[in-house]
Amino acid sequence: MDSHLKFDFHTHHLRCGHARADIRDYIEAAIQSGMDMIGISDHSPYFASDKDQLHPNIAMAKSTFPEYVKEVLQLKEEYKGKIDVLLGVESDFFPEYIDLYQSYFDSYPFDYIIGSVHFVNGVSIFKKERWDGLTEKERVQTKEAYYELIQQSASCGVFQILGHIDAMKGFYPDFSSIQTDVVDHTLKIIAENDVAIEINTSGKTKDCGGWYPADEILERALYHGVNVTFGSDAHDPERVGDDFELVRAKLKEIGFKEWAYFREKKRYLTSL
Repeated sequence: MDSHLKFDFHTHHLRCGHARADIRDYIEAAIQSGMDMIGISDHSPYFASDKDQLHPNIAMAKSTFPEYVKEVLQLKEEYKGKIDVLLGVESDFFPEYIDLYQSYFDSYPFDYIIGSVHFVNGVSIFKKERWDGLTEKERVQTKEAYYELIQQSASCGVFQILGHIDAMKGFYPDFSSIQTDVVDHTLKIIAENDVAIEINTSGKTKDCGGWYPADEILERALYHGVNVTFGSDAHDPERVGDDFELVRAKLKEIGFKEWAYFREKKRYLTSL
């Protein structure tokens, strides 16, 4: 078990259409901030779409996916000895297309795959207007639908990390106070399936502020034996490793002793 490694497993770059700079810029930023590992994890293409690039401002084109992998693997070689560059991807989770997504991912030597739920009932989790006029019962149903998708993503066998598991609060901070025991049940399923969750520091860039997930969810994650890891979700090289030391301190305070890192889809633990 390595001690006190520094890493960031969640970074994007210009191919997705809403991030700045090249992959190399993120690697250089990671070296500058003393990281041992940097994971590159841009948004997966919409593989089920007939179009090459369904949403140009959200995810890369299908045709650019092989060159994305090739570039990361080249940089992995180039930076050997300076920093470990890891090949990752942030994959959308659509239960009806998971086999299709897996067939694409199986063609390449990924170090890890982040599974993220970005759509619930066909609507983006970040669309604030989706909450307008909902009754309390409908708000609960929406939250439960979100976490049921996260449960399915945990048990599908494709992902090593689950992305930002309360990101639905991003532009709707009241999300956290919708009362339901579905979050606890979800953490239990995540633990049973031995998938890690990330502490994602990009919540600070949204209305909710802070990180994903909230401290009370992390406390329950510890209780259920869920492994945690770190991702800045940087869309700009300046955010690589953002709040890493603060997250480490908070996890220790909550009671975690170690966190996870990944190579060749295998999980390892390093002390906090």
